[in-house]
Amino acid sequence: MTDTPKDQASPDHTKLNPGDQAEPGTPGAGENICPECKGTGRIGVTPCPICGGTGTIIEGIGGG
Repeated sequence: MTDTPKDQASPDHTKLNPGDQAEPGTPGAGENICPECKGTGRIGVTPCPICGGTGTIIEGIGGG
């Protein structure tokens, strides 16, 4: 078995962006607008480093 670098997606895992707390589809997590770029996917003329240019992040959803 070979190791996959953290910044590359392995065949069975989605590449996570720095702002993601979980993989898409993880129970108890959901998609939200990136707080850094406010959903635009860009900071100035460059892709947002938090969401990877998608405008969204995956984060845990609150419970009680």
